[in-house]
Amino acid sequence: MAAKLRVGLVGNGGHGMVHVRTLAKLKDEAEIVALCDIKPGLAEKWTQEFGGKPFTSAEEMMDSVELDALFITIPPTCHGLELLAIERGIPFQVEKPVNLDVAQAEAIAKAAEEKGVLAAAGYMNRYRRGINEAARIFQEDPPVLTIGGWIGGPPPYVEDGIMAWWVKRSMSGGQFVEQVTHTIDLVRLLCGEPVSVTAQAATGFIKDHPTYDLDDALAVTIQFESGGVANLYSCCASKALGGVDLNVYATSAAVRFTGWEHTAAIHRVGKDPVEIKGEEDIFIIEDRTFLGAVRTGDPSGVLSTYKDAVKTLKLSLAANEAAQTGRTVTLS
Repeated sequence: MAAKLRVGLVGNGGHGMVHVRTLAKLKDEAEIVALCDIKPGLAEKWTQEFGGKPFTSAEEMMDSVELDALFITIPPTCHGLELLAIERGIPFQVEKPVNLDVAQAEAIAKAAEEKGVLAAAGYMNRYRRGINEAARIFQEDPPVLTIGGWIGGPPPYVEDGIMAWWVKRSMSGGQFVEQVTHTIDLVRLLCGEPVSVTAQAATGFIKDHPTYDLDDALAVTIQFESGGVANLYSCCASKALGGVDLNVYATSAAVRFTGWEHTAAIHRVGKDPVEIKGEEDIFIIEDRTFLGAVRTGDPSGVLSTYKDAVKTLKLSLAANEAAQTGRTVTLS
């Protein structure tokens, strides 16, 4: 393998460029050799700044440029190209949520496992020190009650970019699936696997957006195998106040995570409270870990695998189903 890993990236929108800029900071470890986006001219624009060859076809990119690793940062309904990477033996990291089609996601996970191709998912919070300390605590003292979610304001109307597809349920899955997926993934990590989901939705509050068809808010209750419960929520209708938070309560410990960076306030019976600041450079930590696994062939450092991310997808979509049907959804 070359001194620097040869890296390509598909999807040159906002979050794709987060990873491109991160990779540019890791220039001693990786070289951007190709960028791809279906929007004409977009990849060409960014290769002028970051280098590499531009493409509008992912398949053409994989067939014409030697790649050691691939980042996939595309809308949830646009997946499937992972199978092309697997056929060519290219390790990849996929941004969340990994799909909206569970069957296709499971097929991708199975194919990667059978071919021995490293497949990671972009749940960067799993690399935070505070998260991992909480996970260690809750292994010994299982959570009883967990409360958290994301609250924000109404999305703007735009004709292009993430907010053009984010506001459409058929393309994003809704706020709970596309955004609160980070919290859902952490709840699975900290509380264990779910057995059932119920949900209620609020709709009709956002009236002045021509393409918006999401739930304005979702309130979700989850029962876990451990016997613990969680109340999670999403809201994209609040102009006055918003934010990200997650509170986890066990019998002898409690942890409060605040902000996008998930600063952890850890409280334990008989011990002084401890605060662990959330890392601002989390994408460097995440991407460096993935690249290190590619270089060494040792995937043990990858804390968010594609296969595990499919479980987060299933729980997210189960919440949507519960809200739409009014029934409790059981997860196997």
